[in-house]
Amino acid sequence: MAGSPGINPLGWLRMKIIDPLILILRRGLEPKQLAFSSALGVTLGVFPICGVTVFLCGIAIALLGSHCHPPTVMIFNFVATPLELSLIVPFLRFGEAITGGSPFPLSSDALKKILTGQASREVLLSILHAIYLCAFSAVVGMVCCSTLHARGPLSAIFAVFQVSDEPVQNLSFG
Repeated sequence: MAGSPGINPLGWLRMKIIDPLILILRRGLEPKQLAFSSALGVTLGVFPICGVTVFLCGIAIALLGSHCHPPTVMIFNFVATPLELSLIVPFLRFGEAITGGSPFPLSSDALKKILTGQASREVLLSILHAIYLCAFSAVVGMVCCSTLHARGPLSAIFAVFQVSDEPVQNLSFG
C-alpha cells in the first residue's frame, strides 16, 4: 500500500491537519492578538508544576474572553512543555536563592522521602520557591513580548496569520 500511486502522506497531512489548523488560527485574528495569545500560552506553559498548565490556560481564556485566541494559547502551551520540564530545576534553585530558602536535595534519597511522605514540608517550600520565580519571570516575559511587538519585529512574523478575503476551499475533516 505504501507504493500506491494515489496516496501521498504529506499531501494528506497538509490537507487534513495543517490547513484546518491554519484556518483555525487565521479566523478573526490580528497580529497583536496572536502575539499576546502566544506569549500567554508560553508564559503559562512553563509553570513549574506539571499538569497544571492546561487548567491555568483554561482559566486565563475564560477570564480574558475575546482578548485572547484560545487555540493559539493552547497550542503554545503544549509547545512550551519541553521548556517547562527543562526549567523546573532552575526555577527551583533560583527561587531558593531569591527567597533565601534552604536548598532542596535532588537525589534518589530525596525521591524516596517524597514518595513516603517524609519530606512534604520541604517539597511544598521548594514548589513555592519555584512558583515565586516563575511568577516573576512571567511578568518580565509578558512585558518583553509586548514591548517587542509594539516596536515591530514580531508584527512582521505574525502578519502571516492575518485574515485574507479568499474563501476557504476543500476543508473536510472526514
